[in-house]
Amino acid sequence: MTKIVGTLGLKSRSVDTISRCLDAGMSVARFDFSWGDPEYHQETLENLRVAIKSTKKLCAVMLDTVGPELQIENKTDHPITLEADTLVVLTPDQTKEAGSNLLPVNFNGLSKAVKKGDTIFIGKYLFTGSETASLWLEVSEVKGEDVTCLVKNTATLSGSLFTAHVSQIHIDLPTLADKDKEVISTWGVRNNIDFLSLYTRHVEDIRHAREFLSKLGDLKQTHIYAKIENIEGLKHFDEILREADGIILARGNLGIELPPEKVFLFQKAAIYKCNMVGKPVVVTRVVDSMTDNLRPTRAEATDVANAVLDGSDAILLGAETLRGQYPVETISIVGKICAEAEKVHNQDLYFKKAVKYVGEPMSHLESIASSAVRAAIKVKASVIICFTSSGRAARLIAKYRPIMPVISVVIPQLKTNQLRWTFTGAFEARQSLIVRGLFPMLADPRHPAESKSGTNESILKVALDHGKAFGIIKPHDRVVVCQKVADSSVVKILELED
Repeated sequence: MTKIVGTLGLKSRSVDTISRCLDAGMSVARFDFSWGDPEYHQETLENLRVAIKSTKKLCAVMLDTVGPELQIENKTDHPITLEADTLVVLTPDQTKEAGSNLLPVNFNGLSKAVKKGDTIFIGKYLFTGSETASLWLEVSEVKGEDVTCLVKNTATLSGSLFTAHVSQIHIDLPTLADKDKEVISTWGVRNNIDFLSLYTRHVEDIRHAREFLSKLGDLKQTHIYAKIENIEGLKHFDEILREADGIILARGNLGIELPPEKVFLFQKAAIYKCNMVGKPVVVTRVVDSMTDNLRPTRAEATDVANAVLDGSDAILLGAETLRGQYPVETISIVGKICAEAEKVHNQDLYFKKAVKYVGEPMSHLESIASSAVRAAIKVKASVIICFTSSGRAARLIAKYRPIMPVISVVIPQLKTNQLRWTFTGAFEARQSLIVRGLFPMLADPRHPAESKSGTNESILKVALDHGKAFGIIKPHDRVVVCQKVADSSVVKILELED
């Protein structure tokens, strides 16, 4: 029921590996543009499409932008070792070569943004607690545009690009850099991306991104997920949530921004707020150790389960699948932990909280969605089937966290811009793949979403067959169906024959 977002790349880009990732439970593929060129990611995406056809498993595409990220380029590609208690200079002069005494950074204003005593973390995947792979620096002197730092731990930085993070400092770089805009308007448009993952500090970041997407044809349908990575995002969380289509809690960076004892508190509060307004929330950095190991630690396994019990819609795997040795096994184990946690999720308490939060009078659609879930639980239905054209009704049902799967039957609609006719529906179906408990299918466009007679037997049969094929519907099961009939919304309970 809980979805898994996998980052595709170095160790997970062959057709065979992607096919096994899909079979293991990945439903959204993330493409991280902080490294690799568009051609490289295009090859990976073509392999994903082949894998989708061969496995017959739906998968959505998420483009992750670089955003206002401090980066250090290592042009030599040789590992750089820095010893504890030595000094290193961070300089904006990018003509200089990176070494153990000097690191060129892509930001001219660093010397103005930091002061003596500030903390800077550097590492390919940020500070993970692995003291030999990431670097912890303390600013000791600011001179002109250069920042001299004391190295706090011995570490070896490997690869061509390192990310730097300055704790609780505003970095005056645009949310959508020119490079990001170019990638979105070329690679994103070409591939009709379903989700845009956006480093978000203010609500204006979302509005600017949405305005930019609105000029790019079909990308006006792309959902924007706000990545909350720093203290600015935390401060403006409520207004960001109102504007964004979903939230990604980037805990790698938040673990640096916040004291360790505060991270869990923000996670629980943020997930609760997302749940109550029915917007998907994704949690990152859960099984870092599986990058190099076949099993997660006890703490990581418990962390995944707690994320599910807190109410997460999806778990995002980054380095674990991008460069990890065991991408398929990681997806499989995380999926098993999620399934176990879902068995003990207190749905009754959650349902009461959600209803209380909405208050009275409920909107028409909210009332139908909550009634469908209540009916399904009371009659012990095996599945809820929801007919929808925009996907909103299905997401509202999922908001109440039914214990049974929700099959979202997306009915395509014919639209015209006076030059050509197009069907909508594919975006809406794929965008359900990140929502907990939702399993979309795209219906035959010849069937209307609204039935005039009270039954839409042919399309219902297709949905039931779909459920049977996945093993979630069996003979004599009860099924709850939610659909529009003429001007009314109807919740029906069906008892299946042999």
